[in-house]
Amino acid sequence: MGHTTFTRDDFAAFRANNRPGPIQMLNLVRLREVAQYEDGREGTFTGAEAYAAYGRDSGPVFQRLGGRIVWRGALEQVLIGPADEHWDLCFIAEYDSPEVFANMAKDPEYRKAVAHRQAAVEDSRLIRLAPLPLGDGFFGG
Repeated sequence: MGHTTFTRDDFAAFRANNRPGPIQMLNLVRLREVAQYEDGREGTFTGAEAYAAYGRDSGPVFQRLGGRIVWRGALEQVLIGPADEHWDLCFIAEYDSPEVFANMAKDPEYRKAVAHRQAAVEDSRLIRLAPLPLGDGFFGG
């Protein structure tokens, strides 16, 4: 069974860490071949089509709140890790604060769009990151 949403406890822990400054969210997404809507709606949509609908419907909320994509890449090979693990979408979204992300997650327009995400996603990872200064070394120095 894949990971497709956060729990109440996970969201509460996220909200409790309300440090100032921006946050970045690493998104790794594996899409279903055929979207699976909970409401049983008719029609055959691919996971990619359902995720595109999620992006179309949630994008205005994301942009209105100041969210932005700061990195996007295409997985080519897993060099360290399970060889059969793959991700169809890999990107980092940045928000001005944890509160901005929380406000997006609670927005009625966004919550309606999430039905497309849930139908589209087989498995995912959403990893909160604290941006650090860049440098020449692996530790920023």
